[in-house]
Amino acid sequence: MLKKNDLIELEIYDITNLGFGVGKHEGQVVFVNDAVPGDKLSAKIIKLTSAYAVGKLEKLIFSSQKRCEGRCKNKLCHACPYKNLSYNDELDLKTANVKSAFIKAGLSEIEVKPTKASPKTEHYRNKAQYPISKDKNGNYIIGFYAPKTHRVTPAIDCPLAKSGFSEILYTLKSIFEETQISVYDEESGKGLLRHVYLRANDDFSEVLLTLVINGASLTEENFFIKTLKEKHPEIKGFLINVNKENTNVILGDEYRLVYGENYITDTLLGVKLEISAPSFYQVNHDSCETIYSMARELAELQKSDTLLDLYCGLGSIGLTMANECRELIGIEIVPDAVMRAKRNAKLNGIKNASFYASDAKDAKKILETAEAERGSKIFPDVVILDPPRAGSDKSLNEFIASLAPRKIVYVSCNPTTLARDVAQFKSLGYTTDTVYPVDMFPMTGHVESVVCLTRTFDN
Repeated sequence: MLKKNDLIELEIYDITNLGFGVGKHEGQVVFVNDAVPGDKLSAKIIKLTSAYAVGKLEKLIFSSQKRCEGRCKNKLCHACPYKNLSYNDELDLKTANVKSAFIKAGLSEIEVKPTKASPKTEHYRNKAQYPISKDKNGNYIIGFYAPKTHRVTPAIDCPLAKSGFSEILYTLKSIFEETQISVYDEESGKGLLRHVYLRANDDFSEVLLTLVINGASLTEENFFIKTLKEKHPEIKGFLINVNKENTNVILGDEYRLVYGENYITDTLLGVKLEISAPSFYQVNHDSCETIYSMARELAELQKSDTLLDLYCGLGSIGLTMANECRELIGIEIVPDAVMRAKRNAKLNGIKNASFYASDAKDAKKILETAEAERGSKIFPDVVILDPPRAGSDKSLNEFIASLAPRKIVYVSCNPTTLARDVAQFKSLGYTTDTVYPVDMFPMTGHVESVVCLTRTFDN
C-alpha cells in the first residue's frame, strides 16, 4: 500500500494532456509530472487519493526515446505539458486524443487525419497574459501559475511567446522595481498590479500592452509612459484594464487608453484586421491561416451563397471568405469585436458583410430582426461555427439544422465538445466522414480541429 513520501520505481506508459506521465505501481495509477511514455524513473509520492497517486520525478533511470529535453530550458515553469516530448510524438498524441474523443462519442466511423504540424513550434504566440507576484524577498516575479496553484513561477523568457515580449517584460520589471508599485494579494484583496497582457501582430511591428490593475490608475504613470516610449517604439498602444473583483478571471470590463491606439493591425490571408485587447484572435498566425484556408476550401462557397458566421469575433474567418459569397452575416457577443468586424470590412473594401452584437444562441432573433428590416427571408447556404471551448449550444445546433444550410464548417479547440456536437448534428441530418486536426498550440495539450458537416436529410 503506497504511503506519502514513498520512493518508488515506475515505467511510464502514457501521458495526459496536462503533461503528467502515467505509470502503475502494484495496480495503482501514479501520475508523475515531467515524465513521458517510455521513461523508467524513481518518483516520490506527494499526494494520495482513493483513485490515484501523484509522484514527483526524483531520478530518470532510463530516458525514453520520445523524450526531448531542449524544447524549454525553464525547469521551474510547468505551464507547457508537452515540453519534454519530441514534436513528432506530440503530434501523434494529439491525433490520438482527437480519435479518442470521437470514439467515446460513438463516432468511431469518422476518420481522424494526422495532426497537421504548426509551421512554428517556438515564439508562435502573438498573445500572452502573465500574472505578477513577489517572492519572500520582495523581488518581482512575472511568469505563469504553477499547475493547480496560484503560485507564480518566473517565465519572462517563455519559448512559446513572441521573442520581443521578453524585452518588454524586463523593462516593465525594472519600472516595477524602481517605483516599488504594489502587487495584488488574493487573500487581502489589496495591492495594485495583477497581470501583464501583451498582443502583437505577426511581424512584431505593433504591440498592444495592457496592465491589469486593482484600481483606476498607476503609480508614477508618467514614468511608465516615458520609459516605454523610449525603449519600445513597437508599442502602438498602452492600456489599463481595471479589475477590482476577487476572481480568477484575468480581465475586467473597463479599459482606459494611456497612450497611442487601442488596437493593432495584422494581415491574415490577405485581409487586414484591426485587433483590440478584448477581441478574440487566434494566437498562432501561421496555423490560423492553415485552418482558415482549410475551412474556406471545405465550405466550397458559390457566388450566390449566404454565409452565416457564428461566434465571429472581429470577423477574421468570415472576411477571408467574403469575396467568394453573395453575403456574409456575422454574430458575436463582444460589442467591441463587432465594432472591429465592421471596421475590418470597411478597411478591406468588403461591402457584402453585416455584423450583429449578440450571443450566438440568439441567432434566431438576430436573423428575424434582419429579415424584418429587409422584408425578405434569410436562408444561409453555409454556416461557420467557431465556438469557445465549451462548444456550441444544443438549441443553437437545432436552429442551425432547421435553417437547412448545405454545409456547416465547424472549427473547434476542444475535441470532446466537438465530438459531442458532431454527434448531435448527426441526429439532425448532418454528417461528416473526416476530422482535420491542426496544431495551433505546440508544447501544450490543446489541438484545433476542423470538420465539414453536410446535410443528408431533413430532420
